[in-house]
Amino acid sequence: MGSATAVINRSPEHCWRALTDATLLPIWVPGLRRARVIDVGTDGLAREVAFEFSSSLTYSLVYTYDAAALCVRWEPRVGKRDAVRGFAQLELVDGATRMTYGLEQGDARSAADQSLGDPAMLLAAFARWVESQPLSMFTPRSMR
Repeated sequence: MGSATAVINRSPEHCWRALTDATLLPIWVPGLRRARVIDVGTDGLAREVAFEFSSSLTYSLVYTYDAAALCVRWEPRVGKRDAVRGFAQLELVDGATRMTYGLEQGDARSAADQSLGDPAMLLAAFARWVESQPLSMFTPRSMR
């Protein structure tokens, strides 16, 4: 599993809210055409999300959340060789957020598809997007 770490100039709560809102994924994930929430938990967070990068690269991921540890994990449905599994861990550092993003790609992904799953690129895209948004977009709320 490859991983990358960066400091984001936003609070962990702001980053958590952005990271756990599946409807925002197509805005910051490079190459993602569509993310459709399939299942939502009682806490309002997406439990399963379908992804469409291209007509040949579609899959769904199942999400688990640990709000106390500020950690999100995702994995494919059983038997999906072209999907990814990974995690994002947030940590408060000097008024900002240290985010570690880990990703393991499925065996059946092409080289072009694998280029979309570079943890450093995805983390940089998330950081740029979150830092470019007004703080009011991520009004603090209690974490779920």
